[in-house]
Amino acid sequence: MSPQMVAKHVVFLEDRLGATLLHRTTRRQSLTDVGRAYYDRCKLVLAEAEAADTLALDMRSQPKGVLRVNAPVTFGSFSLAPFVTRYLDRYPEMQIDLTLNDRFVDPLEEGFEVMIRIGEIEDGSLIAYPLAPYRLIACASPAYLERRGTPATPAELERHDCLTYGYWSPSVPCRWLFSRDGKVEEVKANGRFRSNDWKVLLHAAVEGFGVTLGPQSVLQAEIAAGRLVRILPDYEGPARPMHVLRPAGRRPTIKVRSFVDALIDAYGPSARATAEH
Repeated sequence: MSPQMVAKHVVFLEDRLGATLLHRTTRRQSLTDVGRAYYDRCKLVLAEAEAADTLALDMRSQPKGVLRVNAPVTFGSFSLAPFVTRYLDRYPEMQIDLTLNDRFVDPLEEGFEVMIRIGEIEDGSLIAYPLAPYRLIACASPAYLERRGTPATPAELERHDCLTYGYWSPSVPCRWLFSRDGKVEEVKANGRFRSNDWKVLLHAAVEGFGVTLGPQSVLQAEIAAGRLVRILPDYEGPARPMHVLRPAGRRPTIKVRSFVDALIDAYGPSARATAEH
């Protein structure tokens, strides 16, 4: 539609409702309180209508349509991206819209049908399916270890250059946790390089700039290629629960079911146990 036609429709809608939906100035337009509430409710109505249409097509044997997925940045970049391409190869009528971020998202507000989250899940509006825990291990390059020595205990890491991940603050130091025989050891990780993007830290570790603590599923490939060496192999690094989620309260469509099932097959606890065995 042209902007003029849209404006006519909005005026017609306002006349029918007897309410102003948009604040209008010469420079911009914005929703009124009534307009925002009306818009939010209409989004829910449209979502239900789309779900009804999809259910009518669920007799098809193959999933079809666009699926909006949200996942954490590091897991999405390294692990989920190749999974998605394999999934799309398997289902040629599917399209995946993948958004990566580490913040909390509201699936109804932002339109996500499937989400992957690392950490505890306490939201009752979501149905959660467990995946294998997200395990972290410590690694450094052979050149760095030759230059600085290989730490034998977690405490020795405090004398090394640690590549720290996250939003750093002087009042909130970065701490790494390791465990062995039921005993947990906490390390204050210090270093000259920190970033909120772990891919940056991985590159720095490969270049010999320090010790990184990262996902075992990603670092295994670097270890196998000889670019990194695992340190403290007798200690367990941090592990956090990981789930695939979908909104509760509505019957999952075939595209949601197929994607969730494929994720569980690839990253579920039994899949991880088989791979490690």
